[in-house]
Amino acid sequence: MEVINTVGRRKASVARVYMSAGSGSITVNGKDYKHYFPQVNMQFNLEDPLNLVDAAKTYDIKVNVKGGGFKGQAEAIRLGISRALVKISEDNKPPLKAKKYLTRDARVVERKKFGKPKARKSFQFSKR
Repeated sequence: MEVINTVGRRKASVARVYMSAGSGSITVNGKDYKHYFPQVNMQFNLEDPLNLVDAAKTYDIKVNVKGGGFKGQAEAIRLGISRALVKISEDNKPPLKAKKYLTRDARVVERKKFGKPKARKSFQFSKR
């Protein structure tokens, strides 16, 4: 099997995922994913697409991720892994789609408008 590469995005995070046949190691920016994401729920985000299609110990995954915070990065990686699994086999698509792992979450931070302190917040108004 050759290396399959995909991209996952979430908020300001961009994750490039490289998946190849192997023993099940996941490397994020040169570190093991358990050291890069010490929180258990973030680790679960990365493992869940693989566990869903019974491919946890089948592929080695190398990820380059930048931008955003830890949660956005974890969800960007999850989208990248899900897309790679669908590229490998079309049979993986229904369970991943049912869990909404193939949907790009397009919500991003709203821009600040001029004349306001934040995106929607206004300065205090005094009638008298």
